[in-house]
Amino acid sequence: MCGIVGVTGKTNTVEILINGLEKLEYRGYDSAGIFVDNQTGEDYLVKEAGRISNLKSAIDDNIHGTAGIGHTRWATHGVPSKFNAHPHVSEDGRFYLVHNGVITNFSELKAQYLKDVNFVSETDTEVVVQLIGYFANEENLTAKQAFKKVLSLLEGSSYAFLMMDREEPETLFVAKNKSPLLIGVGDGFNVVCSDAMAMLKETHDFIELMDGEMVVVKPGSIEIENKNGEAVSRDSYHVEMDDSDSEKGAYPFYMLKEIDEQPAVMRRLLSEYVENEEMVKIDAHILNAMKAADRLYIVAAGTSYHAGLVGKELFESLANVPTEVHVASEFGYHMPLLSEKPFFIFLSQSGETADSRQVLVKVNEMMYPSLTITNSANSTLSREATYTLLLHAGPEIAVASTKAYTAQIAVEALLAKALGTVTGQTKAIDYDVYHELTAVANAMQAMVDEKELINDLAKEFLSETRNAFYIGRGIDYDVSIEAALKLKEVSYVQTEGFASGELKHGTIALIEEGTPVVAIITDAPTASHTRGNVQEVLARGANTITISMESLANEGDQIVLPDVSDLLTPLVSIVPAQLLAYYTSLNRGYDVDKPRNLAKSVTVE
Repeated sequence: MCGIVGVTGKTNTVEILINGLEKLEYRGYDSAGIFVDNQTGEDYLVKEAGRISNLKSAIDDNIHGTAGIGHTRWATHGVPSKFNAHPHVSEDGRFYLVHNGVITNFSELKAQYLKDVNFVSETDTEVVVQLIGYFANEENLTAKQAFKKVLSLLEGSSYAFLMMDREEPETLFVAKNKSPLLIGVGDGFNVVCSDAMAMLKETHDFIELMDGEMVVVKPGSIEIENKNGEAVSRDSYHVEMDDSDSEKGAYPFYMLKEIDEQPAVMRRLLSEYVENEEMVKIDAHILNAMKAADRLYIVAAGTSYHAGLVGKELFESLANVPTEVHVASEFGYHMPLLSEKPFFIFLSQSGETADSRQVLVKVNEMMYPSLTITNSANSTLSREATYTLLLHAGPEIAVASTKAYTAQIAVEALLAKALGTVTGQTKAIDYDVYHELTAVANAMQAMVDEKELINDLAKEFLSETRNAFYIGRGIDYDVSIEAALKLKEVSYVQTEGFASGELKHGTIALIEEGTPVVAIITDAPTASHTRGNVQEVLARGANTITISMESLANEGDQIVLPDVSDLLTPLVSIVPAQLLAYYTSLNRGYDVDKPRNLAKSVTVE
């Protein structure tokens, strides 16, 4: 969840570190810090609580160095503060360390080896750097030897480390297990980062690291060792994305930019996956493996889980294959009874979600086939699954996912169409997915053009409230859950999504005078039932907003959606819900892109 950057062999080290941290701020933003070798033999360590902007304003403009490390934090051990910010320093001032992940046995190691050390933070990370200093001094080990020894002692779900030794000022020591970390390759310099996007101004060539590897990085060399100490040779890969792709441009927030990009993402997916406006291009190996399965298991977390709920409707309707959707953090430790021939689908924007990854490890151990649907090529879930399909959504920077969610649903629709076609399902064969998704793109555009209306509704109904509800039935219930998450995570309005028919079984007790209830009505068989539920909450004083499909609309519905295929309505109905969340947060004066306590890429369990 934290962001790590490092550089060696560049004179503008401070600038590179700060630019990289700004690109990684989506991974955590409660504190940040840098350490730079300023070529004077003195420390240059700066740490600040809060955003990268706080760190930036505290840095001396006259500091220049050729190597350094940086970190932006999402707190796990210890409150957000200057003292708990990274880098952490060994007591003798020799070693500096930044870390992403969780060390579960830090208390035991601290008690066993470090009773005489004066700690300045509450973090597990400081225990690690103090251990490195301890073994270097007590056993007369080199930095590399001490680093390796400490790594062998650690227990935890994941880690990524980047360390500097003042006695080897141009050397970066790197190690990772489960948590993402890349080496960027330059001409006479090299960089380290949690995400390639952080270093695209410096290089487009990166080396991916595998779990258990340790790396020594110098300006002119990169030495990789596996967990057995054996040298590893690995080619770099080239990232085509331009640095400008991750810029806000004229938008005030990334979230609004990414909502607006959704129609273009739909069209890009059609160009990537559909040939001659008819044939869906999915690797035959994927389709054959899915064809052999007797049940699909979609595993995901958060917004991706909600996309999986819609995916279940698509796979069962078009491909006629039973499909289950599971929360990754539960599935990994409480695995249900599986069918005889399961096929697993992992949904993840980042491809680094730790909860999903621990499920994938078990799936691989059981030798079941798997598919990762992700926005990030070369990510851990992509590398370790049997197959991968990419979302082609472009960088998603805002913590609240928007275009990745709709891209996941669109890819699921394309995959369900392809699978149903190869298995001879008449509904899939007859389903014109190209033109249906084209209609979706147009309908999305109509919705993103309704910003003024939706802002007015947010001001009237949501900007002052403490609680709210989304309701719907069938596929609209799936959307209600995601819509509620969007509103609660960026505006802090306590919002729940409910199957509207369940309101009368208890939840209606929470309806008070003025409680906002947003009803989604795109499901024809249950439209009249949901309207009845709207009347029930109105009778108890609720303020209601109705989002309805044009063919099902009634006079008085505030938001009317253009008609699209009944299976693809979630791609359109979610757009006004995303905008309601955005404007509610904006009107309440919050940072839309960086909601409190959250981070974009969840790399700890």
